[in-house]
Amino acid sequence: MGCDGGTIPKRHELVKGPKKVEKVDKNAEMIAKWKYCALSQEKLKRPIVSCELGRLYNKDAIIEYLLDKTAERPNVEAVLHIRGTKDIKELNLTDNPEWEGERRNAKGDRYEDNCGMFICPVAGLEMNGRHRFRYLWTCGCVFSERALKEVKTEICHKCGEPFKEEEMIVVNGTKEEVEILKQKMLERRAKSKKCKKSKAAKAASAASEAKDAAVKTSQENGESSHPDVAGPSGSSKGAESSTKPATKRSSLKMEGKSEVFKSLFTTHSSAKRTKEQTSNWVTHTPYHF
Repeated sequence: MGCDGGTIPKRHELVKGPKKVEKVDKNAEMIAKWKYCALSQEKLKRPIVSCELGRLYNKDAIIEYLLDKTAERPNVEAVLHIRGTKDIKELNLTDNPEWEGERRNAKGDRYEDNCGMFICPVAGLEMNGRHRFRYLWTCGCVFSERALKEVKTEICHKCGEPFKEEEMIVVNGTKEEVEILKQKMLERRAKSKKCKKSKAAKAASAASEAKDAAVKTSQENGESSHPDVAGPSGSSKGAESSTKPATKRSSLKMEGKSEVFKSLFTTHSSAKRTKEQTSNWVTHTPYHF
């Protein structure tokens, strides 16, 4: 068959069959969710935020996305539900004292255990994907699910802020849990939108009522200050006063006034001109006499 030494190749060496589908290691995928940002795929570093679906992000990556949503990003579908900073919560995490971080020089001469950067402040469990964790939307504190089940309370173990059971969000949950969280998120947004519309309608109705009351009071005040008195002809006194023509003030009727004051009016003799002084045409500002 053309091979040196008289070797005979087998069928699988000559015929290429269909490629095997590469399966993703579920454990490695879960560990990556707890160590890398879901948007930028960079290592998680403080400050760390989470959305209403329980995904972990670097805060600077989310801010860059919100400032420029048109830029091309590899995992932009993971943040399409984030509209602004109100849709994320900064997590109040507890550092793991056994985590060496970047200080350790990884030489490959020892076993690499999956050590988490953060731990549960109550049970001491590491956030490395092996244990389930939840965080409180009210304060952002993160606890293991075991601690929340064993020590049941309505007050946060770390900061003491009260919370409700529906405000607990699973961190990096399964697909079924993410779908449940997504449905709850849509319900909350629809409810808040409805409340905003009702508040706006109430504010508009209150403003219109206040305006009508102000108009009514002004009308009542106007009627009381100008009462109508019927005269012999049946017309009001106010109507008669309004129909009277406005008369010009004449300097001839000003008795006891000085000539200088009377000369300010056009009815004074000094303001009258003779035929020689008047002109046949008039300009905008005539300075000729």
